[in-house]
Amino acid sequence: MRKLVESTFVTLDGVIGDPQVWGVPYWDAQHQEYATHLLDSADALVLGRETYENFAGAWPSRSGDPYSDKINAMPKHVATRTLTDLTWNASPLAGDTGDALAAVKDQPGGDLLKFGTGELDQTLLSRGLLDELHLWVFPVIAGTGDRLLDGLVDTTHLKLVDTHRFDSGIVVQVLAPESNGS
Repeated sequence: MRKLVESTFVTLDGVIGDPQVWGVPYWDAQHQEYATHLLDSADALVLGRETYENFAGAWPSRSGDPYSDKINAMPKHVATRTLTDLTWNASPLAGDTGDALAAVKDQPGGDLLKFGTGELDQTLLSRGLLDELHLWVFPVIAGTGDRLLDGLVDTTHLKLVDTHRFDSGIVVQVLAPESNGS
């Protein structure tokens, strides 16, 4: 079974929105090396509708470096109830999102990498589909913006599997839901 890994940027005050505004000063060679490692372990992306729309508007115009070329070439599985005509190597997770994603996880292949945090995470956590959460904690306070896992109703216990500290001050916590038996 394939592993579903989420990679999410967050500020010290829990903000996930607009990392292009608050995160850029911390992006360096260590950041890129870790991001590349995550991407190289995966052979497909999982995206919510909003993340898909944001990425599809930006990534196709980027090329010429291995990271951008791989993101653009990878198949993308998109959780959406509204989009029907997807481009950028993407297909919708048809029917029940949890069932569709469980079927994708059962297919042979490398890891599935998910970017963006939102409504889809409630399904992933409640259905036991998320295997790892790579939470990139940036040493910055944003003050306002969308919050990490805002609206999550159920308590979910996570265990710390690993940590990675970068010279920039970013700390990546690798967490696994306790219910996954990891």
